Amino acid sequence: MTREQKLAWLAWATICIVWGTTYLAIRVALETVPVFLVAGLRWIAAGLVLSLVALAMGRALPPPRTWGSLALLGFLMNVVGNGFVVWAEQHVASGLTAVVIASVPFWSVGVEALLPDGERLRWATLAGLAVGFSGIVVLVFPEILAGGSEGRAVFWGVMALQVACLGWAIGTSYTRRHAAVGDALTASAVQMLFSGVMLLGLATAAGEWSALHFSPRSLAAMVYLTLAGSTLAYTAYVYAIAHLPISTVSLYAYVNPLIAVVLGWLLLGEAFSIRIVAAAVLVLAGIAVVRGVQSMSASSAPPRRTRT
Repeated sequence: MTREQKLAWLAWATICIVWGTTYLAIRVALETVPVFLVAGLRWIAAGLVLSLVALAMGRALPPPRTWGSLALLGFLMNVVGNGFVVWAEQHVASGLTAVVIASVPFWSVGVEALLPDGERLRWATLAGLAVGFSGIVVLVFPEILAGGSEGRAVFWGVMALQVACLGWAIGTSYTRRHAAVGDALTASAVQMLFSGVMLLGLATAAGEWSALHFSPRSLAAMVYLTLAGSTLAYTAYVYAIAHLPISTVSLYAYVNPLIAVVLGWLLLGEAFSIRIVAAAVLVLAGIAVVRGVQSMSASSAPPRRTRT
């Protein structure tokens, strides 16, 4: 195994651990920091850090002609994809949030199926979707069925998480087709800056600044989200996908929910039961079926012609 491969596996382990812990950090940050400020301060700070690192490495920022695409991606993946996660965690436990967010591949295949050049849905894919979404139903239906204000809050939290998954899926499809911006590190820095500005604008419109204050716990959570969750983990992700197969790197999606559920149980006293385990197994099994079908389709399909 080469040095690059060893570092790539270390980067992959970093992704699994760090992104699995960010759900806990968001929950802690929300103890004193309002919703849009949790997301906005995180992304604008991470964008500034990455920009400074990139410039120190001698990398130029993306040309202005690409900024429109980067702003759109920032809106889809960070404002919608992450902002709705933060909002949902006011009402949904961090571990359950991670399990629901694991359903992003389900939305991705749906988005792809609607696009003219996307992959059509197969019966096996539909079976995987059915299994995965049944896990989400098992996970949250008892809370919703309980009724009352708490049940309604959980319902809307789960709906917000589905919107977050949809935003991330649309952003991913857009990236594959239109967002060829060169250096992924600097492009991500600009994307983070745009999304941070948007989220801070929402925080201002919602009057959140007057409610902002930090406790030692929430400040530590915000620093962790910025430096570890955004800057370190994303850099590790970029390195891992450059040196490992995408199918291997994507396995982090199976590890993150497990870490989030255990941490939520141990550190925040969140519920942990056979039902939660069964729901997580169903969601992850559905992901495995969907990704298995996608892998077979990719290996059997002829290569696409590219424009020159």
